[in-house]
Amino acid sequence: MTARKKSRTKSQETTLRHLWLAGLGVASMARREAIGAANDAAHKMETLKQQAGQLASQAQAGVVHTLASVRQQGEARIGQFSADVEMRLAPVLAKLGLKPQSTAKPRARKPAAAKRTRTTAARKPAARNSVAKRAVRKNRV
Repeated sequence: MTARKKSRTKSQETTLRHLWLAGLGVASMARREAIGAANDAAHKMETLKQQAGQLASQAQAGVVHTLASVRQQGEARIGQFSADVEMRLAPVLAKLGLKPQSTAKPRARKPAAAKRTRTTAARKPAARNSVAKRAVRKNRV
């Protein structure tokens, strides 16, 4: 029997050119994937930034609303407390002979334009001190 030689065809052989092209393909695919991942990360960061801004504005609105309601409640309680104190002090003031203050409106302030401002007298212009005048002053002393 004759031994038959198995021969490889050129298409099955791996050459340096095949390795170079495979490496180039892997590098281009990795670059494409990296750019895509970077774009996705940038998009996610932008959406997270928008969500954070929305959450911050909602939190601020909630705090402002809560503070406004607390302020209204506090003002109401202060008014009630003030009226209660005035009611309890009215008999004491009457016994002392003091007239209780009426609940009249406080006097309005004068507008700022109506206020008089103090004016200063105009100064004389400073005289020039020449050498001759200095000498005269020295002689007077």
